[in-house]
Amino acid sequence: MIPVAIVGGGPVGLALALLLRRAGIDCEVIDARPAGAADHDRRVLALSHGSRQILERLGAWTTIGATPISTIHVSQQGNLGRTLIKAAEVGVPALGYVAEAGKVGAALAQPCMAAGVTFRQEARATGCEAGPGGALLHYATPQCEETIAAQLVVWAEGTVSGTHEVVRRNYGQQAIVATVQAREPPAGLAYERFTPSGPVALLPLGERYALVWTVPDADTAALLTLDERAFLSRLREAFSGRFEFSAAGERTAFPLGLRYRETPVAARAVWLGNAAQTLHPVAGQGFNLALRDAIQLARLLQDNPSDCGSAALLARHAAARQLDRRGAIGFTDGLVRLFSLRGSLAGHARGAGLLALDLLPAARRFLARRMIFGARGW
Repeated sequence: MIPVAIVGGGPVGLALALLLRRAGIDCEVIDARPAGAADHDRRVLALSHGSRQILERLGAWTTIGATPISTIHVSQQGNLGRTLIKAAEVGVPALGYVAEAGKVGAALAQPCMAAGVTFRQEARATGCEAGPGGALLHYATPQCEETIAAQLVVWAEGTVSGTHEVVRRNYGQQAIVATVQAREPPAGLAYERFTPSGPVALLPLGERYALVWTVPDADTAALLTLDERAFLSRLREAFSGRFEFSAAGERTAFPLGLRYRETPVAARAVWLGNAAQTLHPVAGQGFNLALRDAIQLARLLQDNPSDCGSAALLARHAAARQLDRRGAIGFTDGLVRLFSLRGSLAGHARGAGLLALDLLPAARRFLARRMIFGARGW
């Protein structure tokens, strides 16, 4: 029986695997994809400064090639009020970083292999049975079906599923993601623009921007099928003509909602990342929260290596992560609800809030540190 089996070979699962091996705990990664397939994942991750510190500790930072964010410009369309959040005010070199998920995964995979992590590729988890002394994880490969016995099974990939203790909220929105080229390079600036149809984020990614454009379900198909020129024209309108865009990459869309487990643990099982909570991308909290979950779990397992899946240990993990986890879920959901309110009164109130934030450096610092390090200041 191995101490820990990790389902999912994405950045979250790999980070946990490396943390465990550095702590002297054996683990195996069960990944549904072929070896190297995750390296080509072009999805964009927003990394906080706190996440950079974790990745540096793991020796995975230098090869990621992340683009730093020095300033975040926050505004709303059609109303007064805006604020600038700057890294210098918070005392960090950057408020965050932007990187492709495939590069983050590749940067973690190499030290994982060097540390002796065992990988089972093209292996799809099909079921799990928990018992008093451990769990049996069943998985299927193209060749056969197999079973692993582990003290603890960590589900680190996929979305929140099942019905037991799962909270769901459908926002009726989708996120259109693409890379876009503006005539002026990003120069470390990120933009969060709240519009009547949803937030629009532009994140610096090298000489381009990574676009995350939230729109109602009913408008998604039309925006996806516009030709490039018309699409960029609509994007320019969302920013009231602030940008001149010259090119757009391939567009894709995915539905947005809030789904989370009331508790991220069960008998012999822990859920991390999107498997524990799937958040709206408005505040860029998902991956950063997952890394903080992973480092807390690794610390507990290092201190209690005799039984990595005991009920007492898992209860301690859930309790230790409750404040930060609930805070990130509530903060993200609150932003979505606040900026979804319609009407002139709501718009003026939001504008007043942004103006107040712009005038209160202490409030900006608190907000920035909360997004960077989580509720416990990590």
